[in-house]
Amino acid sequence: MSKPLLILISGPPCTGKTTLGKRIAEELHLPFVHKDGIKELLFETLGWSDRAWSRRLGMASYELLYYFMEIQLRAGCSLIVESNFSSLSTPKFLEFKKKYHYEAFQIQCVSNGEVLFERFQRRAESEERHPGHGDHLNYDEFQSVLLRGKGDVIEIGGIVYEVDTTDFGAIDYTKLIETILLFG
Repeated sequence: MSKPLLILISGPPCTGKTTLGKRIAEELHLPFVHKDGIKELLFETLGWSDRAWSRRLGMASYELLYYFMEIQLRAGCSLIVESNFSSLSTPKFLEFKKKYHYEAFQIQCVSNGEVLFERFQRRAESEERHPGHGDHLNYDEFQSVLLRGKGDVIEIGGIVYEVDTTDFGAIDYTKLIETILLFG
C-alpha cells in the first residue's frame, strides 16, 4: 500500500481555506475535514454564548479534527484537513507522521493583511458565519494575525505550496490540482 497523502490547508481567518479545501476535495474525491465545520456542529448541538465558550469548543474541535484525521491515516487513506493551524500543532502532525508515514502537502493561504482584516469585519457583520464564533467580539484578538497576512508553516516535511488569496479570481486551481497529483 502506498503512503497516504495528507493535504493540510492552513492560513489566517478569511483566506478562503474552506472554499479551497472543498474544491480540492471535490476534484480529487477525498474526504475533507475542517475545524470550523466541526465547531459549528458543536454550536448546534451544545449551544453558544460568549467568546470563552467559543474558545472551549474550538479546543474540542481540534481534538475531534485530529481524531478524524487519525482514523483516516490509520486506514491508509488520504485526506484534506483545514484550519488556521499554528506551530503548536506541529507535535501532533509529527506524531501521526511517525505512526502512519503519510506524505505531506501543505497549502499555505496568504493574503494582503488589509484585505484580510476587511474580509474578517465584513464576515463578522454579515449572516454568513455562525453567530457562535463571536467574530464581532474579537477584532482586537485577530487584528495582528490578519494584518500579517500569513500563518505558520507546520514543520512536517513534504511540499509547502503558497496560494495568494488576495484576489480569489486569480487563483490557479488547475495548477494547484496538477501539482498535488504530481506529488501524490
